[in-house]
Amino acid sequence: MTPAANLIDGRFIAAQIQSELTHRLAALKARGVQAGLAFVRVGEDPASKVYVGRKEKACAELGIFSETHVLPEATSEADLLTLLARLNADARVHGILVQAPLPKPIRQEIVYATVLPTKDVDGFHPVNVGKLMLGDETGFQPCTPAGVRELLVRAGVKIDGAEVVILGRGNIVGKPMAAMLCQKGRAANATVTICHSATRDIKAHCRRADIIIAAMGVAEFVKADMVKPGAAVMDVGVNRVPDATSKTGTKLVGDVDFASVQPIAGRITPNPGGVGPMTIAMLMQNTVRAAELTLR
Repeated sequence: MTPAANLIDGRFIAAQIQSELTHRLAALKARGVQAGLAFVRVGEDPASKVYVGRKEKACAELGIFSETHVLPEATSEADLLTLLARLNADARVHGILVQAPLPKPIRQEIVYATVLPTKDVDGFHPVNVGKLMLGDETGFQPCTPAGVRELLVRAGVKIDGAEVVILGRGNIVGKPMAAMLCQKGRAANATVTICHSATRDIKAHCRRADIIIAAMGVAEFVKADMVKPGAAVMDVGVNRVPDATSKTGTKLVGDVDFASVQPIAGRITPNPGGVGPMTIAMLMQNTVRAAELTLR
């Protein structure tokens, strides 16, 4: 196998998805609807500014109407909820994304519950979380785990009956990822183990996995001796580590030690260029679907 033969190219697959969306956007336009997405960012977190910028760019490329609301760090929870109520009532806006992290003492769970479930294109409203757990596909699914599953499907990785180990039990990736893959349905039917900081012998769990999904936020945690030969390895992590050769003195790495794991893995996502672009593509897909639902 050539060095790049086992790579799952997230940029290429994300571009495929966005190309597919152009037909649906054209159909919406023919009926007088332009899909609209509102971004809300509180404070000046550098990473948040970058992430929102990338999402704005994707909207512009597809012809999705977008607007960004930037609130000061000192914004009160009540003021943020007032803005969300206005966006909930705005017919031009089909999707609302509140960029995390939010400054304290704003309660993230209250914010997510305030966005209408029909505009919750992030998939974090309790109604959509509940639908995901029940296997009800009428809700919106969180973009990153949905993107991971789509990568697996389009790369031809067998999910049905597979042993899947998810590293990390977070509400954004770990838990919803497990719920998606263990359902009785399409691109699911897997046997799922969630590992976390209290798991004994994580290496033993990983070694029996057909699919490893690393989303624990620990730089290059997954080493070669943790991976069964031929396993699919999906790297969701984003970690900044020191790098004396970089102008900034740091570099971004994933949760997988890519150099040592790639020769062993059957399929593997690069980082960057793997899961990240898919998160944005699935956000665009959710927004288009939200617009389509208004016509039913």
